[in-house]
Amino acid sequence: MPSPIAFSSPLPKPFDSAQAALGMERWRQQAAAAEPETRAWAEAFADLETGRALIGAVCGNSPYLGHSLTRELPFVARTVQDGFDDTFAALIAALHAGHGEEKSMDRLMAGLRVAKRRAALLIALADIAGAWPLFRVTGALSELAETGVQLAANFLLRRAGEAGTLTLPDPQRPWVGSGLIVLGMGKLGGRELNYSSDIDLIVLYDDAVVQTPQPDNLARTFIRLARDLVRIMDERTKDGYVFRTDLRLRPDPGATPLAVSVSAAEIYYGSVGQNWERAAMIKARPIAGDLEAGASFVRFLEPFVWRRNLDFAAIQDIHSIKRQINAHKGHREVTVNGHDIKVGRGGIREIEFFAQTQQLIFGGRDPRVRIAPTLMANEALRDVGRVPPQTVEELAGAYHFLRRVEHRIQMIDDQQTHRIPADDAGVAHLATFLGYNDPAAFRAELLATLGQVEDRYAELFEEAPSLSGPGNLVFTGTDPDPGTMETLKGMGFADPARVISVVSAWHRGRYRATRSGRARELLTELTPALLSALAKTPAPDSALMNFDDFLGKLPAGVGLFSLFVANPWLLELVAEIMGIAPQMAQTLSRNPSLLDAVLSPDFFDPLPGKEDGLADDHARVMAVARDFEDALTLSRRWTNDQRFRAGVHILRGITDGDRCGAFLADLADIVVPDLARRVEEEFAQRHGHIPGGAWVVVAMGKLGSRQLTITSDIDLIVIYDVAPGQGGGPRLSDGAKPLSPNEYYIKLTQRLTNAITAPMGDGRLYEVDMRLRPSGNAGPLATSLDAFLKYQATDAWTWEHMALTRARVIGGDAELAGRVSAAIRSVLTAPRDADRLLWDVADMRRRIEKEFGTTNVWNVKYARGGLIDIEFIAQYLQLRHGHERPDILHIGTAKALGCAARTGALAPEVAEDLETTLRLWRRVQGFLRLTTAGVLDPNQMSPSLLAGLVRAAFPDDFQGEREPGTVDFPELDHRIRAVAARAHGHFKTLVEEPAGRLAPPATTPPA
Repeated sequence: MPSPIAFSSPLPKPFDSAQAALGMERWRQQAAAAEPETRAWAEAFADLETGRALIGAVCGNSPYLGHSLTRELPFVARTVQDGFDDTFAALIAALHAGHGEEKSMDRLMAGLRVAKRRAALLIALADIAGAWPLFRVTGALSELAETGVQLAANFLLRRAGEAGTLTLPDPQRPWVGSGLIVLGMGKLGGRELNYSSDIDLIVLYDDAVVQTPQPDNLARTFIRLARDLVRIMDERTKDGYVFRTDLRLRPDPGATPLAVSVSAAEIYYGSVGQNWERAAMIKARPIAGDLEAGASFVRFLEPFVWRRNLDFAAIQDIHSIKRQINAHKGHREVTVNGHDIKVGRGGIREIEFFAQTQQLIFGGRDPRVRIAPTLMANEALRDVGRVPPQTVEELAGAYHFLRRVEHRIQMIDDQQTHRIPADDAGVAHLATFLGYNDPAAFRAELLATLGQVEDRYAELFEEAPSLSGPGNLVFTGTDPDPGTMETLKGMGFADPARVISVVSAWHRGRYRATRSGRARELLTELTPALLSALAKTPAPDSALMNFDDFLGKLPAGVGLFSLFVANPWLLELVAEIMGIAPQMAQTLSRNPSLLDAVLSPDFFDPLPGKEDGLADDHARVMAVARDFEDALTLSRRWTNDQRFRAGVHILRGITDGDRCGAFLADLADIVVPDLARRVEEEFAQRHGHIPGGAWVVVAMGKLGSRQLTITSDIDLIVIYDVAPGQGGGPRLSDGAKPLSPNEYYIKLTQRLTNAITAPMGDGRLYEVDMRLRPSGNAGPLATSLDAFLKYQATDAWTWEHMALTRARVIGGDAELAGRVSAAIRSVLTAPRDADRLLWDVADMRRRIEKEFGTTNVWNVKYARGGLIDIEFIAQYLQLRHGHERPDILHIGTAKALGCAARTGALAPEVAEDLETTLRLWRRVQGFLRLTTAGVLDPNQMSPSLLAGLVRAAFPDDFQGEREPGTVDFPELDHRIRAVAARAHGHFKTLVEEPAGRLAPPATTPPA
């Protein structure tokens, strides 16, 4: 007759009676197949009321335990007969005896897994029967894990010694003097493992202790050892697994190997160790390997963990580990179904952090509170007068209750979960397993307990400001906080896990800007506001990565982060730039000091003109250039700074893409001629000058018409002229390396384009396009004036004359500049065949439509009724009427339309409509060039992008009470399409339809 185990509390009833009956059937089947002694015991036990109750309680509530129970009849018999304590002690002793000197990894892995299965069953039975209190249950789980890690570590050390990669001082006791340190962390360190817990380890090796004949392979040896240690514990085989094993609590796990040297760890914790790591290290405990070396390392950590000074700035950072916007009394929204009793509100983590935050505050001066187990820590804090006795009593009761609930959740299917079932049936199952007759009673007790914990936890933060604006924003620890994942997803981030990884890396001090503790504390305060600002941008994830790139290039962080704290609007501006102005983001990343300029009183004043101090400012900057390379750097820095200022003005609606075009052209008008002069001086040092020679730089395209955008390249051509030498022959340059005029100016032009386009630390100055020169890419880079005149008179196509309507000389010899300007004007005012001109313009537009045509009206350059249609109208009218009405000529498209109206070439109402539309397209294009790849994808629209686009497109509509946010995208899109259709109608009336009535000419322009 078996000796039944005593039950300290009533056993739970089976939730699933069918499973309970099936379990009893399996029990009897296994008994029938067992050895006679076991069979007799098992059949007798099943006939007892207590036996039936235990089998039903296990099999009817936990498929996992039910399977283990019927599989391990001999072990169950021993447990019932010898008692839980003696059986568990014997199991641990058998592990040491059977595998203490193990030579086979396979045998060790199998032995540990069988022992884990049996121990898990024993511990569960002791827990369900009420025979063991909580500390004994968690202590037994921790002892089992510690034993497994010790046996695995000893096996791996012995194997390394036998392989000759380590020299072990005592091969019979391989851990002695080995230098291997395995720290148990978290619940393992505090001997508080839960039923289906993973184990957190840190694997170190003391490079001052380890002896090895292969010092160059030292790191590889211990990395391999750590990997095999995880395999022994974690790998699933036919026998199951021992414990899921996590090494991510080691220093900066994303950037360090699985095993870290003690010297590297000491540097890390001494310089960039985080405050949450201080909290984690409270429970650090050497559990395997060289325990003496481990103890020495833990002693080293004491000044890092236990600061004597009450550093409340650091404690704010600790508080942020679990601070929530609603984590205070009166705003409780906890529900039972689906609630996470570990990290959810009122859960186990809050009880743990309640103790740890107080320990970190007071433990530096009072060693009495330096205790790892959570409840013992709270008791110690009570004993020294830091926590009220009632609070300690309430938290202890809640902790016991929640840990019991946690264990039952995990026992059902051996799942590493802490979440209450999401459905009512699951909650009823859990309540039954916990011994409740009515699920409502369980719900009531759980809610009361969670609320009590939440109240006590919130008292810690009554004086602290929330750091979690829209919800949980926790970036500490190793596992992504579930609440933070939800918060980030709700904010609009597509990949919350990546966001958590990026922000966590900031706090690990991987960047120079975040290596100081003060920088990381400031960043903790800034992070919620930063993420909220980034979330308002069209693509929050991309905006975050741009900010990460920006942060990675900062030389230091405290100054800038303090600037953000003092000027929150500046942080909003930076987030806006990172999110919707990618080119500006790159500029800011290269030169963060630009933000200092933003704080200057005149930064938001109207942008100056060339004659209003802009040229003088450039001259002051360039005056300090020590050499040519220095001049290239300074010119880039000055121009990019000015472009950055213009971009901020566009973003903030101070100016727009239309009004800003002239300012951006002024920048190029100043910097390109200055560089041309410096290039010529540098070039002349080797090649001299051409006697009687001169050259000019001619701006074409958007630069020529003074309509640049932030991202525009610049269209240039170079024209030169040389007075004939004696006898009319060509002259050579007078330098050490003489060149002919043609060769001289071609190479000089190459030097100029290289000076402008060469990538340097501050980027390129501009991209340069020289395809508008005579003969395009087939022609020489520099053209003589005679060749230019001849080409324009005899060989140029109509589209090349159209391009000349926007040509203007911006630098070079003044006398030659006058002659070139006159030559261009003579080309534009020459008589021409009106029909051929009309057909050519229409044909050119057809060709562009065929290659670049689009139905996206937001592609304002190529869409019908867009920029090209309007520019072609202006250019066509200038070429058609330039001979009779030369006053029609103007480099600017808008002004040319006005001239056409004044000279009678275009109806005034049409000119006004086209000019208004042109300015609309420039404003839209200027904003989109700043905020997108240049063309809007309507599917990527965000509230902030829409508001900026509405303000850019129709600024006059929002001078009164109406806000841009009151316009939705369909309304805006409808308005834009109507404007485009009207402009396209003008093009058809003036060009397409008349050209359609003409016969094609004998020759057509090249494609």
